[in-house]
Amino acid sequence: MKKIIITFILSTGLFVSCTDLEVTPTSFITEENFFKTQDDAVASVTAVYASLSLDSGEQSLFGRNLYFLTDMASDYAAAGVSATNPQVRALSSLTHDATSDRVQVAWRQIYNGINRANISIDNISRVSGSEVVKTRLINEAKFIRGLLYFQAVRLWGGVPIVLHEATSINVESLKSKRASVEEVYAQIILDLKDAESLPSAYPANEAGRATSGAAKAILTKVYLTRKDWTNAILKAKEVINGGYGYALFENFQDIFTKTKKNGKEHIFSVQFEPNQAGNGSSGSTFQATSFTGFTATEPADIISDVALFYDIYAEGDVRRDVSYKKQLLNPATGTLYTFPKPIFGKYLDLTNLATPSNVAINFPIIRYADILLSLAEAINEKDGATLEAHELVNQVRRRAFGKAISTPDVTVDLVGLTTSQLREVIREERKKEFVQEGQRWFDLVRWGTLVTEIKKVTAKNSVSERNNLYPIPQSERNIDPVGLPQNPGY
Repeated sequence: MKKIIITFILSTGLFVSCTDLEVTPTSFITEENFFKTQDDAVASVTAVYASLSLDSGEQSLFGRNLYFLTDMASDYAAAGVSATNPQVRALSSLTHDATSDRVQVAWRQIYNGINRANISIDNISRVSGSEVVKTRLINEAKFIRGLLYFQAVRLWGGVPIVLHEATSINVESLKSKRASVEEVYAQIILDLKDAESLPSAYPANEAGRATSGAAKAILTKVYLTRKDWTNAILKAKEVINGGYGYALFENFQDIFTKTKKNGKEHIFSVQFEPNQAGNGSSGSTFQATSFTGFTATEPADIISDVALFYDIYAEGDVRRDVSYKKQLLNPATGTLYTFPKPIFGKYLDLTNLATPSNVAINFPIIRYADILLSLAEAINEKDGATLEAHELVNQVRRRAFGKAISTPDVTVDLVGLTTSQLREVIREERKKEFVQEGQRWFDLVRWGTLVTEIKKVTAKNSVSERNNLYPIPQSERNIDPVGLPQNPGY
């Protein structure tokens, strides 16, 4: 994807704080002055994509901040000794409240991306250039808007639906009431259905843009979350049978190898480059900034209980040693690092251990293995443990054990399981497959097992039913407490 970054100054999100309202911008680019040519339209949509991976002065949404809410607040990660921010530690122990700065930042970043998408959608149609290209760009922006609202509705429940750019910093104009969950999902589906008309692929220099296959894949997850098994099955099969060329990598490690970025398993990923605008890449999200003296300290975000996750992998399951590292050999120096507990390993660039902030490994929003397991889950819930559902899970299991993906193997294949048994197998496979990919908290919530599973972790006994949603940030409620009622328990 072309790395053209622009910033619209009119607003950086849905709401701003009272202190922000006192700041008068010294200069800005208005839409009237900016949107003239097709290149302007392209640049505006590039800025929409950038909202996923960049944030000046803050760690980006998919580079780190969403991790706090979707992974560290689940049952397999916890804040370690080097995580000194008390609000980060509160999220880890699930004792956070509505003043959490990490929740506020995630809200701001999501609505910043939505607002950028709105600006593009509202203005691209009037620029000069190809109508085909303009329509494509608008639908790319709708894809990102739908994706961000999908994050928001799962994190907070009903949220304000904002479909046009903010044009004023007047407090009254910034007020917007929460829509219902059903209304938010209806808007998500509308955006993603428009995005289904996107191209199926792009030239190599444009790899990473949203495609029709990506729109169908996210729709699959939307319908799965809504327990709309029929439509989840329909969309998943359109992804699998749509001629997109998606397939599992034969080698699990390839998913997280920088030379294999945007490969056949990557349906949609957030693009990361080395040292981009000070944000670093996904590789530096979970590790110390340097491996110098690394064995003397506990990494900030490590597995919280080795027995719960590292040791659940059967012998020969290659996912364990890709997802976690007990030792690392630095090929550049010959130094062997040994860790007191397994560290997360998916986003480590093993060719560049000395400076992990230079890593350029993408963050997978959705990959082909997720579609296979999502389809298996939907079929199992709708029609029972059919042979088709078994085979979908088997493909993922064969790859995990280094077997030929399309060839049955009695050592890994599942035979004769009941619906309830296959349900548990699918959940276990997701648990092993998607460590550190922003999936676990969402999975536990939609299965209704968040409290049960997290209570197995001694350090997280504070978990309760309130944790199935995050609090509406208090700073937003201070602007409009009536329109933004708080979630239960906060």
